[in-house]
Amino acid sequence: MKSSSSLQFATAALLALGCGQKTAVEESTATTLSLEIERHHELMDKLFPEGTKAEVLGEGFEWTEGPLWVENEQMLLFSEIPTNTVYRWTQDEGVKPYLQPSGYTGTSQRGGEVGSNGLLLSPEGQLVLCQHGDRQIAVMDAPLANPIPAYKTIVGNYEGQRFNSPNDAVFDSHGNLYFTDPPYGLEKNINDPQKELPFQGVYRYSPVEKTLSLLVDSLSRPNGIHFLPGESSLLIANSDPQKPYWYIYRVLEQGKALDEGQIFYDGSGALQQEKGLPDGLKVSSKGIIYATGPGGVWIFDVQGVLLGKLKVGQLTSNVALDGGEKHLYVTADSYVIRIPIGK
Repeated sequence: MKSSSSLQFATAALLALGCGQKTAVEESTATTLSLEIERHHELMDKLFPEGTKAEVLGEGFEWTEGPLWVENEQMLLFSEIPTNTVYRWTQDEGVKPYLQPSGYTGTSQRGGEVGSNGLLLSPEGQLVLCQHGDRQIAVMDAPLANPIPAYKTIVGNYEGQRFNSPNDAVFDSHGNLYFTDPPYGLEKNINDPQKELPFQGVYRYSPVEKTLSLLVDSLSRPNGIHFLPGESSLLIANSDPQKPYWYIYRVLEQGKALDEGQIFYDGSGALQQEKGLPDGLKVSSKGIIYATGPGGVWIFDVQGVLLGKLKVGQLTSNVALDGGEKHLYVTADSYVIRIPIGK
């Protein structure tokens, strides 16, 4: 049921979004993907008006993930997990390699998803990587403008047991790091003999106190993670075909604990018609939620009302917003695309 409070919140959010910008690439020369827009609420007409296109920024990759918009550099970073590489995109130069290796720095041959996944900026403006292959959260020990594959571990184990493969992460306004740890980066996934933890966790690391807290150990495949505005609630995607849910948790004890949580939205019904699972997500400053899932990008308001979907005909893994929240960047299988957000 659509609550009046959620619609009022979303309406206010859209009024505050401001005017969209025309892309610098002319329509006659830009490559686009087919974009089907499901409109479950009239607010979608403001976010994505008729004629909105999905512009291809890069293609031909093996599998893209973890998009991050870096406002000061006016660049998009994203992971290509199989090739252990982070790429960058800028309007002037297009796509270029940025960092390799990005997730696995060992010397022995191994399979699985070795590269980095989620990317984010620390409060100090450094690049932080969820490193599948090295099974840790690390910071690049180099300036953003001069990247080198040198890393310092932020956190790599829980009570002496190595993580599975940190996947996605978010900082709160106090600089605490929250992250998910599914088994996708392990060579044999959940059955890998190198798996040390008996669960898939959600954690909080305090860089001030140097403490790591296990917040949730009951999710089967925790993945995308982000706060709602105000940081009183935390959204977590569960990438499990048996439980394809987005969960919401109330934040307790100044962020040191979560409540038992509840299902924010159940994606089970879509699995019968669409490919994909709940994966990465971002929340705009106005409370519009962009979450990759079955069929494409799902768009919710803060009350869990499904506003609509963006379908690009590809499996989508994660999203990013630029500094003005005027473009949505999407990693979609072998593509990286950009979709303008309307007035």
